[in-house]
Amino acid sequence: MTTTTLNQAGAERHRLYEDVLAMISGTMFVSLGTLIYTETMLTVGSSAGLALLLSYVSGWGFGVIFFIVNLPFYILAVKRMGWAFTLRTFTAVALVSILSKLNGQWIDFSYLDPLYATVIGGGLIGTGLLMLFRHRTGLGGINILAMYLQDKTGLRAGYFQLGVDLTILAIAFFVLPADRLALSVLGAAIANLILAINHKPGRYMGLS
Repeated sequence: MTTTTLNQAGAERHRLYEDVLAMISGTMFVSLGTLIYTETMLTVGSSAGLALLLSYVSGWGFGVIFFIVNLPFYILAVKRMGWAFTLRTFTAVALVSILSKLNGQWIDFSYLDPLYATVIGGGLIGTGLLMLFRHRTGLGGINILAMYLQDKTGLRAGYFQLGVDLTILAIAFFVLPADRLALSVLGAAIANLILAINHKPGRYMGLS
């Protein structure tokens, strides 16, 4: 006789190995998408976009800035989402920070078309976030707030993040060339539409 761990709604919970694989896959996708954006001087929304802009301005590496930018949000994560979620999110942020640096050593682009980089980079970031979200893991910053609001109010995480991302992209107007800014808007839309379409409350019932 087999036993299955269910949540209160009767849905099967994720097993530990499933959470681990999702975290590894999700952070690899996001870090690769971020590397592609860095190579073409694009940005995206949320704390990753803010970290990219700061890295362009300061010359510091994305990984270090991304890790630091997310530190204040863990207080909200502990209070609102619990220690388990916070520890998973902290681990995911640390992995993206580390992998973003290692990817630069593992991959070398001789040519990268900006439009292609926008589409594939946005797709990678959005898909990576989707993997993490479905396993109750955020990627720091606005992701924590977005997941909290979706759980409490039903406001879709993708739509909320899209609004925040547009604000960050407005700031990017003062940092990026006009053509890169336009492509960044497209990339942010791609990433967030992936979330909005695929991460709807009640559609995916598995929990960690």
